[in-house]
Amino acid sequence: MAESTGSHAANLSSVGSSSSPTGDVSTSELVTRLTQQSTELIRSELRLAQVEMTEKAKHAGVGVGLFGGAGVVALYGVGALIATIILALVALGLKAWLAALIVTVVLFVIAGVVALIGKKQVSQATPAAPQQTIESVKQDVDTIKGGGRS
Repeated sequence: MAESTGSHAANLSSVGSSSSPTGDVSTSELVTRLTQQSTELIRSELRLAQVEMTEKAKHAGVGVGLFGGAGVVALYGVGALIATIILALVALGLKAWLAALIVTVVLFVIAGVVALIGKKQVSQATPAAPQQTIESVKQDVDTIKGGGRS
């Protein structure tokens, strides 16, 4: 979509080109074209911003969900750790608590992996500003300030 907004800026630069058979374009026609093209450009930039923010929101949602999943797995890890302590105190048999401890360690490793994946997803959603749209708007402003020359 960024390419399409760049073409809008190129359209703005062609405002002075002749489209009537005589080669004379009235000032009112130029103002009308500028208004139409500016409106089209702004709408395109808003659509681009909407698409970009939707994509970032999706990544944030996945990341938050994975963090929630990591919390649930960590909670099971705490439950297994408690079971390990109970088994160690009650039985003092190496095999019973060792098995429970192994399960606890495995659950915490899983929680750590899920948390890292969630962190990666959330980091893809930042910064929350629509960066591509901002750059495209800056280019459009520069093109307009430059008198329509790219």
